[in-house]
Amino acid sequence: MTEPSTTVDLGTLVSLCKRRGFIFQSSEIYGGLASTWDYGPLGVELKNNIKNAWWKAMVWGRADMVGLDAAILMHTDVWKASGHAERFNDPLVECKECNSRFRADELDEQICSNCGGELSEPREFNQMLQTHLGPVQDDTSLTYLRPETAQGIFVNFGNVLTATRRKLPFGIAQIGKSFRNEITTGSFTFRTREFEIMELEFFVRPGEDDEWHERWVTDCMAWYTGLGMNAERLQLRVHDPKELAHYAKATTDIEYQYPWGWGEMQGIANRTDYDLKAHSEASGESLTFFDDDTKEHITPYVIEPSAGVDRTVLAFLADAYTEEETISAKGKAETRVVLKIHPDLAPIKVAILPLSRNEKLVPLARKVHQSVQSSGVMGGLVQYDDAQGIGRRYRRQDEVGTPLCVTVDFDSLDDDAVTIRERDTMAQERVKIDDLVDELKKRLNG
Repeated sequence: MTEPSTTVDLGTLVSLCKRRGFIFQSSEIYGGLASTWDYGPLGVELKNNIKNAWWKAMVWGRADMVGLDAAILMHTDVWKASGHAERFNDPLVECKECNSRFRADELDEQICSNCGGELSEPREFNQMLQTHLGPVQDDTSLTYLRPETAQGIFVNFGNVLTATRRKLPFGIAQIGKSFRNEITTGSFTFRTREFEIMELEFFVRPGEDDEWHERWVTDCMAWYTGLGMNAERLQLRVHDPKELAHYAKATTDIEYQYPWGWGEMQGIANRTDYDLKAHSEASGESLTFFDDDTKEHITPYVIEPSAGVDRTVLAFLADAYTEEETISAKGKAETRVVLKIHPDLAPIKVAILPLSRNEKLVPLARKVHQSVQSSGVMGGLVQYDDAQGIGRRYRRQDEVGTPLCVTVDFDSLDDDAVTIRERDTMAQERVKIDDLVDELKKRLNG
C-alpha cells in the first residue's frame, strides 16, 4: 500500500459530501439557495459528534464552566448597547457595469473580478439580518437574527451568577445558530449567512486577562490535535491592532489549511470589560461580580474562544480525506478512498455486514446488530449494511469513515465468532460473538 495523499481539492470533497449524505445544497430541487446547506444523515451525525466532543471537553471536562442556551431573538436595545447596530459593518463596493457586489477589504484589485468593470466607492453595509415581531411591520416591531451568540451570555451574566454562585474565574458556554448578511459567500460551508457557533465567555479578574488569553489559545489548539487533526495544517494568526473588533484588546485566530488555503476556523478574543459595562450602562442593571475578599464590585474581563461549527466540520472532513493505492482481493491495483477520522467523531461507529443476504446468515447478523446497538457502549450510530458485495461495502464504509466493520459469515454459524476489520490498516481478526461488545468498546476507546 502506497503512502496516502495529503491534500484534497474542494470539488472532490463537495462530491463526496453529496454522494455519501454528509451535506446537501439547501432547496436544491428549486435551484438552491446560495450559501445555505443542509446536513444529511451522516453529516448531522458528524456535526453532532463534533459539538458533543466540544461540550464534553469545554463544559463537562472543566470545573470552572457552565452552559447556556440563549434565544436567537433578542431585544433591539441589546444590539444598540453592544455596538452591532452602529458598527457591525463591512465596506461594500458595486460594479458599475454588471452590478456585482464585493467586500472592498477582500479585493486585490480595484476592478470587478467578473467583468473587469469599474467599482463604486465603498459604503458601509450592516451585516445583521432583520425581521419583524408581531402582525405589524414597522420600526417598533423591528428586531434582528443574532449575528453572534455572545450577547445572550453577557445579558444573562447576573442570572447565572445568582443561580450558580460561581467565583472568578469561570465561564459560560453555548452552542447555537447565528446569522450574518454576508456580502460575499462561498468556499462550500466556509462562509455562509446561517451558521452555528461553539462559543464560551470566560470571565477573569482584570490584570489576569493576558495570561488567560494565552492559556485558552493553547487549550483550543490542543482540542483539535487531540481529535486527530494534523498539527501541520494548523497555524496561529495574531490580529494586527488595526483589524481588531471594536470590543477587542487582542485576538488570535486558529487557522486551518483548507483546500483553497489558510482560513479562520476559530478566534480567541480578549473582549476586556466592554460588553458587561455597555449593557450595565444601557440597561441600568449592574453586571458586576462582588469580591468577598476585597468587598468590591468588579467588572470582569472576558476571554472569548469562538469556533465555527460548520468550518470545523469542513476542516475535519478535509483533514481526514485520504486516497491510497492498494491491491484488491482479485489482485488488481485500485484506489481506496478513506476518511481517517477520529472514532469519537465518526458518523458511523460500527457497521455490521452479513457476508450475503443468505437466509441462514440474516437472523444471526440481525442478532449481532441488535446486541451491539442496544449495548449503548458505542455512543453513536451502529449501521446494518447488506447492499452489494462485501468488498464494495468495505469501501463504502471506508469512504464515510467507519472505524470498525463486523462481518458475519457462514463460519459464524458454527464457531459463534465474527470478523472485526480495522478501517485504517484493513487488518482483520476473529472474535467470539460473546466478546464482541467488549472488544469493540476497547478498540473505539483506545
